[in-house]
Amino acid sequence: MPRSRRIAAKARCHDSDGWQGNAFRGCVVAYKMIAERDNAKYSFARESRLLIVAKAKVWASEGWQVVITDPDGKAYQAAEFDQLAAA
Repeated sequence: MPRSRRIAAKARCHDSDGWQGNAFRGCVVAYKMIAERDNAKYSFARESRLLIVAKAKVWASEGWQVVITDPDGKAYQAAEFDQLAAA
């Protein structure tokens, strides 16, 4: 199984708005990332803004269309990742 599929196949949970994604240490989720390419779509959630930005930059550099959503629901495209990291 490719690494990206193993990452996306981790334990899943639901947060308060029903979003389903990977969880780290329970279901506390602050930042969500969705990566899409061709017919594939992966989603991740992390408590750390810096970790989700780093992951998003790697996926974007590999040709994926990536969007990060912050706890307030604001969406960030690849061009705005540095702005999010500096916040």
